[in-house]
Amino acid sequence: MARRTASSLQEELYPPPDEPVRESLEDTRALDLEVEQESPFLRGQKRVSVRRGSIPKKTATRLIWISAAGVLLFFAVVASAAMYRYGEHSWRFRVESSDDIETQGLENVTRSQVLEVMGGDIGRNIFFVPLAQRQSQLEQIPWVEAASVMRFVPNRLRVTIHERTPVAFARVGSRILLIDAKGTLMELPTGGKKKYSFPVILGTNPGEPVSTRAARMRIYSEVVNQLDAEGAHYAQELSEVDLSDPDDVKIVPNDPEGDVLVHLGSANYLERYKLYMSHLKEWRRQFTKLQSVDLRYERQIVVNPDLHGDTKPLALPVSAMKAAMKAGVKPAVLITTNRTGSSQAAPAKPVATRSTNAVGPAVSKKPVKTVHQKAAKKGKAKTRALAKGKAATSTKTAVGNAAKAAAKPVNIARTAKPSPSIPKDKEQDHP
Repeated sequence: MARRTASSLQEELYPPPDEPVRESLEDTRALDLEVEQESPFLRGQKRVSVRRGSIPKKTATRLIWISAAGVLLFFAVVASAAMYRYGEHSWRFRVESSDDIETQGLENVTRSQVLEVMGGDIGRNIFFVPLAQRQSQLEQIPWVEAASVMRFVPNRLRVTIHERTPVAFARVGSRILLIDAKGTLMELPTGGKKKYSFPVILGTNPGEPVSTRAARMRIYSEVVNQLDAEGAHYAQELSEVDLSDPDDVKIVPNDPEGDVLVHLGSANYLERYKLYMSHLKEWRRQFTKLQSVDLRYERQIVVNPDLHGDTKPLALPVSAMKAAMKAGVKPAVLITTNRTGSSQAAPAKPVATRSTNAVGPAVSKKPVKTVHQKAAKKGKAKTRALAKGKAATSTKTAVGNAAKAAAKPVNIARTAKPSPSIPKDKEQDHP
């Protein structure tokens, strides 16, 4: 055997301190692992399980809040039911008298009209007053445009009225009423506490639907808007506006020298009215009595197309006239509002004029005579001639002939009918 060296002998006797300890530890750990994994005879370590609830914590919190809310809701319902039962049967919530009904916005609507609707609720519990039904009933009053009804604890009701705004007077049969832009008719204010400066609208018939009046009022609004355009303010001069024919709007301006009926047609109201104003003085000089002017035709003006006999217009009742004058209707309007009424005699045929220069239309100076006036004149002439040298019997015959002549219509010149515009180079004098 080889001889050991001193260094190897020393290593065997005195091994390094770290390595054996480390090796022994590793061997011990390996042994323990082998025992746990491979040894079937050793008892395994017992695992202690953590005990958990069946419902998650977040879900449990939500359930608690829901339960609390349900309890609060239950108590709120019970309290509300108790308060409702108390309010239903308690005398504190009953409308005792009309003093508990407050009204606002009344100007032309009287408090008595409101109490006619709300009077049935006196003595009733305010929680049982049908507010929507009362509001609808209040809006049936002609002057009421909108209404609201509110209840206030313990026993008060408040009625707020928004009234309609009138824009004109309207003659309906033998009455003068106010009318708004939607065609709703309203009674004149009682006691004359307020006056209006409106024209009187003709053509409104009793019993016609509101839709028909609304269509007429749209025409009236268009007329007023055009006459007030360009800062003219001609609408303030209107005394009457006849809307019986939508295709022929007729107006009567307020003129101290005499009323004149002006036909404006259905368009260009401002231009035609300016034409009327520019020639008014000239026509008054040419005609002894200027009653009407028709401006509907292009390059042609018809003067006095609405002449009639001595038929007098129907007068308003005295009470209606007094109430109308207190409301602001002009007395002259109350006398002449029947100018175009259906009870008048048939108008005479008009005299047409033609435009002959660029300045304006030339008007014929020939006086206009009606059929009856001409016939009566011929009859008188024949009667005088026969009365000079004939007997009484022949006089009776002449009178009979005169009556027949008066009954027959006399033809007026062909210029009586309005004709279309005539070119200047083809104008001919009418016979």
